[in-house]
Amino acid sequence: MLFRSEAEIDSWLLRKGAQRGAVLSLERVWALAQRWYAERMSPHFRGRTTHEAQIIFRQLGLRGEFWSVAQRK
Repeated sequence: MLFRSEAEIDSWLLRKGAQRGAVLSLERVWALAQRWYAERMSPHFRGRTTHEAQIIFRQLGLRGEFWSVAQRK
């Protein structure tokens, strides 16, 4: 979802009864999309391992439980 402000996010969360997840600026979403989809059209693309995904998130400074893709027990 795209929001114009923190207040708009809070209002939407309240209406939906949802919990806040990660909130990223449009610039950060664009940086993530560029890395995430860079090779998608290659015929050799095989998807990402959890380790590769975690590296991309770390490189972009996306840390914390929300961005942890480690196998949970």
